[in-house]
Amino acid sequence: MSFRTAFVVGATAIGFVVATAAGAQSSQSPSVASAAPAGQEQKKLDCTSKEAQAPKPKVVFQVNRAEDAPLILRFVTNYLKSEPDAEVTVVGYASGIDFMLKDAKDSDGKAYAAQVNRLLDLGVMFKVCNNTLKARNAPPDVVLASVGIVPSAVNEIVRLQTQEGYSYFRH
Repeated sequence: MSFRTAFVVGATAIGFVVATAAGAQSSQSPSVASAAPAGQEQKKLDCTSKEAQAPKPKVVFQVNRAEDAPLILRFVTNYLKSEPDAEVTVVGYASGIDFMLKDAKDSDGKAYAAQVNRLLDLGVMFKVCNNTLKARNAPPDVVLASVGIVPSAVNEIVRLQTQEGYSYFRH
């Protein structure tokens, strides 16, 4: 038998085996045996399975100047439009905590609490630096009820980055 003849015969045999296997998988005939044990389904590879998905992003936004609060709130809002499943934390210190205080208002006279609460409803966490509160001789109850207080904003930002895998954003 020549090489060409052997090749054609071999290729034909492979084609028959592949076609038979494909037919067996799509056949509903009870006489065809399945490769999976009875009662178990074969697992299919799925590119959208949880194992194949990237972890959701985590971002910490720093605010240390009162005048940056409107911009940071807008950045967070826009970021969540493109990454709705992201874990976002806003950490403020120095005058950057002002918008997270009770009765704080923006330049239009609107309460910041409404904006903060809207983002809280989307899962954003807000944190105020206790060192800043102490430096102002301000009691913790001046902070919006839904905002957390951390001992040190700098330590919290570093902890989120090094221990929890957050990316850092500073304007």
